[in-house]
Formats: sequence, C-alpha cells, structure tokens
Amino acid sequence: MKYNHLIIFTVAALLASGCGNSSQQQVQQAEREELVEVTVLHPSEITRTLDVSTNLLGYQTVNVAPSVTGRIEHIFVDVGSNVRQGDMLVRMDQNQYNTTKLTHANLQVEFQRMEALHQSGSVSQQAYDQTRLSYEQTSESLAFLEKNTFVRAPFSGVISAKNYEDGELYGGQAILVLTQIATLKALIAIPEGYYPQVSRGMKVDIHSDIYPDQIFPATVETVYPTVDPATHTFQVKLRIPNGSLRLRPGMYVRTQLALGNDTAMIVPYSAVQKLTGSNDRYVMLDDGGVAKRVFVTLGQRFDENIEILGGSLSEGDRLVTVGQARLVDGSKLKITQEK
Repeated sequence: MKYNHLIIFTVAALLASGCGNSSQQQVQQAEREELVEVTVLHPSEITRTLDVSTNLLGYQTVNVAPSVTGRIEHIFVDVGSNVRQGDMLVRMDQNQYNTTKLTHANLQVEFQRMEALHQSGSVSQQAYDQTRLSYEQTSESLAFLEKNTFVRAPFSGVISAKNYEDGELYGGQAILVLTQIATLKALIAIPEGYYPQVSRGMKVDIHSDIYPDQIFPATVETVYPTVDPATHTFQVKLRIPNGSLRLRPGMYVRTQLALGNDTAMIVPYSAVQKLTGSNDRYVMLDDGGVAKRVFVTLGQRFDENIEILGGSLSEGDRLVTVGQARLVDGSKLKITQEK
C-alpha cells in the first residue's frame, strides 16, 4: 500500500509539472513578438489585359468539289501549291460541256433569226417565246457546266489537301482543299464578365513559342452576340494579317487583349499564402500590432505582384510582406521596417 501511494503521488506531481510547463509555454508564445516588415497599401493604376490560348485557322477554307460527277481529266496543282484567285485547279471530262456548247451555238443562231422575224411580225409571239426560253435555259446550263468543268480558285491560297489523281472518277469527296493563309483567323472564348469591354476593332497581340521574340498584330473582327450558358463565355473572331507566311493554320498561340487602364489593389505575390488543405488564399495584416488573417480573391498577375479582387483590402491597410509565414491570428508583431 505504501508503494501504491508513492506511485500515485509521483504521477500526480509529474502531471502538475507538465501542465505548468504547457501553460508557461502558451504564455511565452502569446507574449512573444514576431519580427515582420509591413507595406502600407494604396490603389495602383494598371493596364488590364486578358490572355487566352487558341489555335490558328485559315481565314477561308473551301472544298474544291464540282457539282457534276464524272472523270477527272487533269488536276493542275498539288499539295502545297500556291494559287491565285481565278487560277485553273481542275478540268473535268468535257463531253457534256462540249455537247451543251454546240446546242447553245445552234440555239443562238435560231434565236437571232427568230428575233428578226418577230420584229417584222412574221412569227407568232408563242413561237418567239419558246425559242427565247430554250436559248436562255441552255445559256444557264452552259454557264453551270463551264464553271464545274473548268474549276478555278475562288480566292488566293495554298492547296492543303488532294484526294484524287488524274483519270479517277469523281464521286463526291472534295478533289482539293484550298486554304487562305495570307490572312488567318482565330476564335477565342472570353469570360462573360468582360463582354462590355470587348468591341469590334480592338487590337490584339499574338504570341507564338516558335517565334518568342516576335509579336503578331491582330484585330477583333467579330464579337458574337450570345453567351454560352454552359461555359459562361462568349466567342470572339480575330483577323490576323500573315503576309510573311510565318504563321500557319493549326499553330498554337497565345492572344493578349488590352482592356484599358484601371485602378486596383496590388500586393506582392509572395505575401499571399494558401490555407493548408484548401484552395483558399489569405494575407496577414498588422491590426494595431496584432496579426489579422484576411481571406482574398486573386485577380490578374503582374510579374511579382498580383491583383486582389472584391474589396477585401482597403487603402491604408498594413500588409505583412516579410515574416508572414510564422504568423497566426492574434500573433503580436514587432515592425522592423515599414514601406
């Protein structure tokens, strides 16, 4: 029994000593002042930009596909050929065209003869109208066949695909694909919040990793009038001059759209901390010599600084910029430098 009383007394003494040490440590921690540097916040004027990535497209792309079937007599170009508007691309079988051409020539002579008789009153109006109708219908057929037998380039560009060879039977798939590359376009999706700030004619900078030291100018050509309810973005079409032909359809590029000047609260990016176990971001303020945690929403990045959105910070707030990682709410602060 004496031994048991001795053990109980010893354990109780140890627990009392441990509690005393813990309380003492808490007091010491509460009384300790953390050395920090602070910056007094003021609104800054910024140039707001919007960065969006996209892929380039040919400004115009057309499938060269005649409206008549038949044998392909000759294809005048190959993949990679540069063509000008009006250049001959494909010649189809000419049998139907030649037959219609002869018929049209005969009807032209007949119509001229009939017109002379009609003016002298030697032929009925019905006979004259029938001849004129036949002639006009054949003229339309001949124009249609000429366009689809001798297929020409509708605009200047480059041949980007070829699906047939000479002598093959054309069966509906495009014979060639013509792409305009001297001018390119790009479609970008912009968050709906920027809709009032984007307008036709705005200038855009195009950046490509292939040409890191070069900026390619572009212009907003079309602002689509609706917002996608699934993504809450609206589409913008860019027109990109490409006279040097350095850019090509399919290339991945970054677009930078300048949205004008604005006033914002800017803080050093290093002053922003992330709450463990979440995506919440916060900063520490000097609130009368005591640390205060303030959760923030981040905006645009400017090199080593970042914008704070939503009014969570105000002019005159004292932001802790050095030593913030050691702080918790309520920590006492000792200011070593103030900017």
